[in-house]
Amino acid sequence: MPRILLAILLLLPAACAMPVVHESDRAAIAGRTWVVTGASSGIGRGVAERAGSLGARVVLAARRAEALEGVAATIRAAGGEALVVPTDVSRPEAVEALAETAERRFGRVDVWVNNAGVAPIGRFEEIPVADHARTVAVNLNGVIFGSHAALRLFRAQGHGTLVNMASVEGRVPLAYHASYAATKHAIIGLDGALRQELRLGGLDRLRVVTILPWAVDTPFWANAASYAGREPRGPWMDGARDVAEAVVWASVNAPSGKFPVGPKAAAAVLGSRLAPGLTTRIAGSVIHRLQMEDAPPAPDGPGNLHAPSPAPPTVEGGFRGR
Repeated sequence: MPRILLAILLLLPAACAMPVVHESDRAAIAGRTWVVTGASSGIGRGVAERAGSLGARVVLAARRAEALEGVAATIRAAGGEALVVPTDVSRPEAVEALAETAERRFGRVDVWVNNAGVAPIGRFEEIPVADHARTVAVNLNGVIFGSHAALRLFRAQGHGTLVNMASVEGRVPLAYHASYAATKHAIIGLDGALRQELRLGGLDRLRVVTILPWAVDTPFWANAASYAGREPRGPWMDGARDVAEAVVWASVNAPSGKFPVGPKAAAAVLGSRLAPGLTTRIAGSVIHRLQMEDAPPAPDGPGNLHAPSPAPPTVEGGFRGR
């Protein structure tokens, strides 16, 4: 078994390269309406800008209105159309208003991307309960509220693609990321249940695609709540623009189901199936050394959990070169 596993893992980089959007995909994107939450920075901003550059009409949702206006300006300069709707996804009435605004402005929603997310990092019992609760409110409740609003629209119009941002941590949880990993595991459970309902209802023009990225170099790490006494760090990060490109590709091309992004994500998911105990032990050892031993000291703080971050709203985080 170890030799078979090793052979499979060695072949994965070629088989699971990051997908890219081709000119032939433009017809499935141009003129379509996309709603993207967490669109002010990171993967969400990258997805919004890429879809907009291909002619999509993009509805931008996040807490920071001024950051969203910057994204909208980039999209418009590239020939796309953008609508800014400041939204806290932890509030169901705000998400419902987002859906109503998008439908009223553009007549329909074709793709809804639930991307907003936060994280507290540190030993579980040393993180305030309020921070764990906020993580669930944004990462899980926000996805549930967004999925509920999107699927109601999709059922009424007869088509649509729901894209939910999970994580490899939904399959391989990491120490010091407990409540974050729990929310991503729950999103994977939601994926299975929703796809069953759509299949049983004969709704084959409604798709649910659940994205499982590896650690990604975005402002997420600078914005995370930290109770480890050290700067938050992720292992061997993928580039945010590359992951955003893959998410746009998957939104158009991937079948319903879970979509690991890139070879590292695919290897981790496969390892969790073939050798779950070994994979979990390796993951725990890696993150402990990276986060609790090698990361430089930094003051603790709540990050952007309870209020928007003043950090620059960029796509890339700038951590890979450190």
